[in-house]
Amino acid sequence: METWLLLLVALLLPVVLLLARRGASEAHGRGARIPPGPMAVPVLGSLLWLRYSLADVEPLLRRLMARHGPVVSLRMGPVLSVFVADRRVAHAALVARGAALADRQDEATRGLGLLLGERARTISGAGYGPAWRLLRRNLVSETLHPSRVRLFAPARAWVRRVLADKLRREEQSSEAAAAPVMEAFRYAMFCLLVLMCFGERLDEAAVRAIGAAQRDWLLFAARKMGVFAFCPAVTKRLFRGRLEMGLALRQRQKELFMPLIDARRDRKKKQTDRGSVVPSEDTNTSTTTFEHSYVDTLLDIMLPDDEGDRALADDEMVSLCSEFLNAGTDTTSTALEWIMAELVKNPRIQEKLYNEITKTTSGAAEEVTEEELQSMPYIKAVVLEGLRKHPPGHFVLPHRASEDVEAGGYLFPKGAMVNFMVAEMGRDEREWERPMEFAPERFLPGGDGEGVDVTGSREIRMMPFGAGRRICAGLGVAMLHLEYFVANLVREFEWKEVPGDEVDFAERPEFTVVMAKPLRARLVSRIRNSS
Repeated sequence: METWLLLLVALLLPVVLLLARRGASEAHGRGARIPPGPMAVPVLGSLLWLRYSLADVEPLLRRLMARHGPVVSLRMGPVLSVFVADRRVAHAALVARGAALADRQDEATRGLGLLLGERARTISGAGYGPAWRLLRRNLVSETLHPSRVRLFAPARAWVRRVLADKLRREEQSSEAAAAPVMEAFRYAMFCLLVLMCFGERLDEAAVRAIGAAQRDWLLFAARKMGVFAFCPAVTKRLFRGRLEMGLALRQRQKELFMPLIDARRDRKKKQTDRGSVVPSEDTNTSTTTFEHSYVDTLLDIMLPDDEGDRALADDEMVSLCSEFLNAGTDTTSTALEWIMAELVKNPRIQEKLYNEITKTTSGAAEEVTEEELQSMPYIKAVVLEGLRKHPPGHFVLPHRASEDVEAGGYLFPKGAMVNFMVAEMGRDEREWERPMEFAPERFLPGGDGEGVDVTGSREIRMMPFGAGRRICAGLGVAMLHLEYFVANLVREFEWKEVPGDEVDFAERPEFTVVMAKPLRARLVSRIRNSS
């Protein structure tokens, strides 16, 4: 009898506590309430949700939002997770109440932080505070500022030639002259990011070795580290072998990164001994060592610490370099593939873009220059439409509420992880005419996207780069890379659909949301080989 009574109390107590909490939240702050969602049994519900990644849960969220509305909550792990698909609520949360939602989950409780603690610190994962401000300000002002980005124009020209040559070889070696393009896109973007990070133009073998180490870690983190989100003190003991595997992957990264970091450190010391050197724009596309790199800026950072300012440790530099490479490779190459797929499927749009290119550029010129892009509104419209319809990430990184936050009539309680559904906002038929149609003209004068604010500061209609204080620091350079490479790929080749192999726009979640059936296209050279 006593045993059954204890079991009954154990079963009913979580329900009573949950109902009490919901009742309290509904009475909080003039009717604000925690977003609705399915009832979850504490602990058991957490364990069940740990089987899912954000990509896996997206179809479920759509079904829940059809029932509960555009803001819902789930118990995923030990904290409440909120999902927002309403642009007005997103703006109220990220912009109007941005400071209260600018935090992240403690890095030491997830991912590489479980292995290295603070040595795993990254800008995207750091908590909202002085260290984050310093690291982000350094990235934005010293590497991603337009004056610094211009220093890498020769690197972009080199990568453009590498990409064009790879696509020609793919076309010539592929059956029915249908070139698979994603691998070439990813390699080209990674080459460029490696050069910007380490200031050195590496050979293909070295680039691929670094790429393999990066990808091995990303796969491990995505597929193997999720289990540690629940009760890390216990799971770290139960899965000791998994942690050791993570440390081995990290050691491989260090073995590849540290010689490059040390080379920049030695170079900087020699420059200091000779006298200061101011980076200057170098138009020599054969340059292998560049005057400026992201690593150079990290060597200058003095991080606030309990015992005073200190330089970054080697592990911290490796973490930040790894973040830099990851952030600009898969997102850009994925967006590039989606945009080129739309141009293959829509030859009228491709022809209109090519006409803009030919009218703006000289026929004898080797490339569409970055200066010429400034007077090409249609290329900007094509890129924006690609990012609206096919954002590389369907979610931004979760924001942690550092206090109770009210937005749009909802309460996000302190400690909640708030997720924003990027794809749902960009495809909302209440906000966009024919949202699943690829129509760049919508961003031209008179279109329903004219003057759209991609930063979300005025309003949010699409947010492929996030919004608010945690907006992607690389927004400007990402737009430049997409415009530059799309324009030059269309100038270099006519992109045609392969007969019997139609473009398929089905999606598959990986690190980004990629084409389930990778793009293959028939490429017809418009100009002579420029290699």
